[in-house]
Amino acid sequence: MRHGDKIKNLGRKKAHRDALLSNLACQLITHKRIVTTVAKAKALRVYVEPLITKSKENTTHQRRVVFSYLQDKDAITELFSTVAEKIAGRPGGYTRVIKLGTRPGDNAEKAMIELVDFNEIYGKSADEGKGAAKRTRRGRSGTKKAKAEVEETTEEKAEK
Repeated sequence: MRHGDKIKNLGRKKAHRDALLSNLACQLITHKRIVTTVAKAKALRVYVEPLITKSKENTTHQRRVVFSYLQDKDAITELFSTVAEKIAGRPGGYTRVIKLGTRPGDNAEKAMIELVDFNEIYGKSADEGKGAAKRTRRGRSGTKKAKAEVEETTEEKAEK
């Protein structure tokens, strides 16, 4: 029984699991998104987010600490330059896991894990590009701009 054991073993011994997560993390940093199984994506999130947090502080010590986990110079360079710039203002939650359904061969649940700030389809950068306002449940009734628009429409109706 694994009572209280919080680590996800992924059906592997420690050395194999560490190598797997290291390789997945390097590929995630290099390609900004990867498709894998849901269990691996959830385990990877726990593994890679502290490394991304360490990349905010670009010192020799932090580079060596992250290198001890990843063992890939190209991924380290990418993490401490490109990725660290984009996530500088974010307090956490650097990755997103999106479930994709099942794999045809073995019916395994697939998921895409991606770095949040590098998605151009949706997110903060996509909203700024379109000029769209952030949608909430309440709509736009509480904003000054919305109130001004409501007043304009009522004036137009009164004129007619």
